[in-house]
Amino acid sequence: MTTRSVSGSGSRSRWTLRVVGGFALAALTLTACSSGGSGDSGDSGDSSQKSASGSSSGKLSGTVTVFAAASLKESFTALGKTFEKEHPGTKVSFNFGGSDALAASITSGAPADVFAAASPKTMKTVTEAKDAKGDPTTFVRNQLEIATLPGNPKKIKTLKDLTHSGLKVALCAKEVPCGSAAQKALTAAKLKLTPVSYEQDVKGALTKVQLKEVDASVVYKTDVKAAGGKVAGVEFPESEQAINDYPIAPLKNAQNAEGATAFIDLVKSAQGQKVLGQAGFLKP
Repeated sequence: MTTRSVSGSGSRSRWTLRVVGGFALAALTLTACSSGGSGDSGDSGDSSQKSASGSSSGKLSGTVTVFAAASLKESFTALGKTFEKEHPGTKVSFNFGGSDALAASITSGAPADVFAAASPKTMKTVTEAKDAKGDPTTFVRNQLEIATLPGNPKKIKTLKDLTHSGLKVALCAKEVPCGSAAQKALTAAKLKLTPVSYEQDVKGALTKVQLKEVDASVVYKTDVKAAGGKVAGVEFPESEQAINDYPIAPLKNAQNAEGATAFIDLVKSAQGQKVLGQAGFLKP
């Protein structure tokens, strides 16, 4: 009986070892599977994180600061509202003025994300200072027109009429794109004109007419159109010799580089070009 008892005990021990061994093997298998699953989950988590990160970076936010020629005020303001609507959480802040003054501000360190100039010459000031990122793109063109009081009481029909004695005329300053273009047109017509005032941007020249301080001024067609019935426009053939290209570029030290790129994309898109075309700008 003692021998049988010992034998039975040995069998039970061997059975116990087999069971424990089986559980241990199962535990090791489960641990390995769990470890492998955790690794897969970790990769999946990384992918999700990357995806979320990509999605986050794709969403624009913050303020986009745009320095733009005064003649772009109406159309860019409209595009700014479109941009903010398409990208909730963003704001477009504009600084409109004479392109030469804006270029000088940028090269002096004024914070801006985008520069849209009324001539390649003023844009060159920024690119030569290495303040632009990449090559500027011409997005529209603009042509001159004579702005007169409503009804054109002085009966101005040609550019030469502006040289008549007693007629008060305002021009943009020569260093401003609209002033430079006016000088080209006058040279093409072999005319000399001494205005009663030189204005620092095209809106200033237009305002002189609206306030009846002058009889006429040479501005862009877009400005005459934007003024509605407040002025009348007179076309002249010499303006074809002085059409201005408008370049746009993101700036090197832009605080909102993604927003700058997105705004420029909107300006160059079919939607942006439609708004600019309706304002009177010519296709590039």
